Amino acid sequence: MTALPTESFEDFPLKDLRRVVARLVSEVGVLRDEVLSKDEEIGLLKAKIAEQAEEIARLKNLPKRPKFKGRPSGMEQGTSGPKAGPKTTAKRGRGSKRDKLQVTREVKLKVAPPPGARFRGYEDVLVQDLKISVEVVRYRRERWETAQGERIVAAMPAGIMGGFGPELRRFIAASHFQGQVTSERLMALLNGMGLEISKRQVVRLLSQGLEDLVEEDAAVLKAGLETADWISVDDTAARHAGEDCFATQLGDDRFTVFRTGPSKSRINFLSVLQAGERVFLVDDEALAYMKALHMAASPLALLAGHPDKRFTDQAAWNAHLEALGLDQLEVHPDPVKVATEGALWAAVKERGLLGQTVIVSDGAGQFRLANNALCWVHSERLVHKLQPTNPAHRQAVEVTRTLIWWFYRDLKAYKLDPDPKRARMMRARFDRIFTRKTGYILLDQLLARLHRRKADLLRVLDRPEIPLHTNGSENDIRAFVTKRKISGGTVSQAGRTARDVMLGLAKTCAKQGVSFYRFLGDRFAVPGAQPVTNLAHLVRATA
Repeated sequence: MTALPTESFEDFPLKDLRRVVARLVSEVGVLRDEVLSKDEEIGLLKAKIAEQAEEIARLKNLPKRPKFKGRPSGMEQGTSGPKAGPKTTAKRGRGSKRDKLQVTREVKLKVAPPPGARFRGYEDVLVQDLKISVEVVRYRRERWETAQGERIVAAMPAGIMGGFGPELRRFIAASHFQGQVTSERLMALLNGMGLEISKRQVVRLLSQGLEDLVEEDAAVLKAGLETADWISVDDTAARHAGEDCFATQLGDDRFTVFRTGPSKSRINFLSVLQAGERVFLVDDEALAYMKALHMAASPLALLAGHPDKRFTDQAAWNAHLEALGLDQLEVHPDPVKVATEGALWAAVKERGLLGQTVIVSDGAGQFRLANNALCWVHSERLVHKLQPTNPAHRQAVEVTRTLIWWFYRDLKAYKLDPDPKRARMMRARFDRIFTRKTGYILLDQLLARLHRRKADLLRVLDRPEIPLHTNGSENDIRAFVTKRKISGGTVSQAGRTARDVMLGLAKTCAKQGVSFYRFLGDRFAVPGAQPVTNLAHLVRATA
């Protein structure tokens, strides 16, 4: 850098000061470009080294290097301001939680006092403990025979199944579905306690005798869909019977439901939305849906003109489509697929489900129905994952992310205080951000694609009660993913149903502030268990 004059800058004329500042800015820019070019050169060298390493691994038949996803961008946390009010360091009273404990047994501890000591009462100490013991009960059932030769035997207590009591069933179910303990480890644990049980018996207790819980889970889904202002949805892979399947999650801040199916198609999602039923209906709603998806005029006329409009099972519906010849038409879009989606959607609407409910999703095609909203975190993540290769492109990505973060922060503020005038300003601001030309073609294409989803991204301006993201769904589905990693897949239909139902009920209990352990105690008829209200009623009550 050129040396500067040693005399004081206070004596410099203004034009000389400007000349010095311009020279300094120019030289700093040159140094910055040199640093950036060095960084770019280092990046290219690292990419070359990684490419050569992969080539060496290929020649040696080594396993491929795993692809790691980038770290989350942190937009949700980064746009959340500090909590209102100053931070306090006040200590919580030590006995605040212990005061709520219910004492079940009292023990008086004595001490040998010296002569002359006076009794001053007791010093109380609360100790929490767990009592687990194996109990083998012999039920002696009275047997009687009437004068007509009819045999009468005393009934067994409720909750007993296959020679095992309800308390054991509750312990196994809570440990497996909530504690994520595998059936093998449960068997080893119980055997170590002195209880004779096999893995097959553990699996049977986990998957059988759940008919009432299956009905309650279906009632929870129906109640949720009838009363929800919004639901967030997601899906994940799930193994069943040795095949790749998919588990769909849907719920809001009151309930959660899981359903595993063979595909992640829109037909599968619409089947889930029927809440346990399987009805195909051809009415005005169905025909409007088919027209919106550009179904050809001839199959549309055939469906509209046929007198049969309602079908209660898949076989009858498929036979109807074959009779009309829709399966023989080679047109786009596929008339069988579109007709099935429309008939399922019409049946959902007929039952009063998803009236004005907004579906918040990550943008997957199977979730795109009426009143769809797009997750902002997933949308910004697309920008975050771009990998620019030069300083100009990196700068374009950073500027765009900053604008999106600021916009997202203001959307969160808008949810707290909606205003029509402010909504118009936000829509105009959205257009300015997502129609910018940055010079980075990949970024420009991504912004244009997100701009086409403007209505879904700005749904919150009309419905400020809906969330801006699907973090709730991702949190719910994490329990399913953990179960998959620990226990693998399911084999039988009963096992698949048990996994979906029990994980969903456990999440619903947590959202309703109900202990899942107490819930199982009431449903499995454990003696002395506290009653728990039907979860579907709680979902409706908290709407």
